[in-house]
Amino acid sequence: MNDLHFDIQIATAERPLVDVRDFRIPLDRITFLFGESGIGKSLIARAVYGLLDPGEFRVKIDGKPYESYLERPETKAIKETSFYVFQEPSSHLNPLLPLAVQLGEGSLAKVPDNSHVIEEMWEGTTKKEIDSLLEVYPKPYRPSGGEKQRIFLIMALKKIDLMLERRHDIHRCLFVFDEPTGSLDNHFRNVFLSLLFKRFQQFRFTTLLITHDYSMVSEVARSHSSIADQVAFKELGLHRGHLSLKDFQPETYLGWLNQQQGTIASTSSREPAKPLLRVESGAEVFGQRLTISKDQEGKHSSPLEIGPGSMVYLKAPSGTGKTTLVKMMMGLIRGNKLRLMLDGMTLTEKTPRRFWQKRIWGKEMTMVFQHADEALNPRSTVTETFLGLPSTKPISRGDIRQTLGELYDFEITDEFLNKEVSTLSGGQKQRLNLLRSMFLNTDILILDEPLNGLDFESVTKVLAMIEQKQRAGKGILLISHNEEIFDALIPSEQIYYLHARPATQ
Repeated sequence: MNDLHFDIQIATAERPLVDVRDFRIPLDRITFLFGESGIGKSLIARAVYGLLDPGEFRVKIDGKPYESYLERPETKAIKETSFYVFQEPSSHLNPLLPLAVQLGEGSLAKVPDNSHVIEEMWEGTTKKEIDSLLEVYPKPYRPSGGEKQRIFLIMALKKIDLMLERRHDIHRCLFVFDEPTGSLDNHFRNVFLSLLFKRFQQFRFTTLLITHDYSMVSEVARSHSSIADQVAFKELGLHRGHLSLKDFQPETYLGWLNQQQGTIASTSSREPAKPLLRVESGAEVFGQRLTISKDQEGKHSSPLEIGPGSMVYLKAPSGTGKTTLVKMMMGLIRGNKLRLMLDGMTLTEKTPRRFWQKRIWGKEMTMVFQHADEALNPRSTVTETFLGLPSTKPISRGDIRQTLGELYDFEITDEFLNKEVSTLSGGQKQRLNLLRSMFLNTDILILDEPLNGLDFESVTKVLAMIEQKQRAGKGILLISHNEEIFDALIPSEQIYYLHARPATQ
């Protein structure tokens, strides 16, 4: 047998959640699983691993009740020999035990000392600082999201090391990584992948890695070509209303990426135009001074300027404060020393909130939030999401249908228009989040992680829409961890860097 394959149905008492036939995981290979957010990837992985609660979900695997699947010897073997890295590690760390103890709990205590793995995953950090971190008892805001994620990845790597010592059991393993690098920058993502592939080269084991990061395709091709034939790329998607798994060909992404090089026009060769928006460097918030620069090291501060028809990319490591800065620019977060010029207006932290609401929101600037759930009212219908916008003209159902048709690949029926936002998948919410903001057609459009939770086809459509806005003369500010994509699209002179330093310095 070359694959694990299942027919899986998952539902709650209220509604069906997943119905997929012939879901396959190749044995003794590393499978990257792509697909839009909320479509069921995590639920399927948890079901296969044996983690779903039969009291909470109605589950059938291969037409039989989930309880019978849980009693299979191979299912019990998976739970004994394997490891599951959860998408949200915060809820799976014990607040009553320091991190160092949790790294050695249970079977992990049998693993020989591999402190070098910890040092590699915290490259650039001194041993003293690492030891201090490992003494921490997990709390909501400490360690950080990226640190918690690295702790779980180290646990998984330790479990792999343990199973490599017991090679006769390695074929019974299924290592699942659910969005394992979402809080890591590309460097540490690549460190993790190297550590994983190094172990895989010693002895093949079955791995399912769920991700929205299509640039992992490039990293495999660039840095791990020797085992590329042992790596499978799959995409889970809805096709004609049915959930199905299909092969994702690396060239689909690599060829497309190559075509994107420099497609966003540079503004440096054009006649200089008065900026639509100018944001001064040095705003202060939460005890940090946010410095903007054109150089990556941050040696020289610079105002961020967005001209007509320009697309600007703001880069910084995760947690630096990119989202915080743009929320300050939108008047949603208060800080100090904020100063921006917009359409002849000067805005500061002293500008009344009602002024932002009356003159700025949806009229001069619009922001696409990083998380769709932050922007959308879950109790509103799809139609009401548009009707509540501060549009300068009446909004008809025809306008809404036409707008939705730009990103949804199915007929926009009355039933869909009347759906509550809470019932949509994560990818459907993200499309709605994008479309409602673009509908307003403001001169400045701020996009915070606009590709979050989208499948590859939707990514290409969204990028085409963004480019269309740019060509129409709109000024666009982008924040995204999809560095490979936007580095290919946007000229270097239109890239800014954000640095956070203590405000007292």
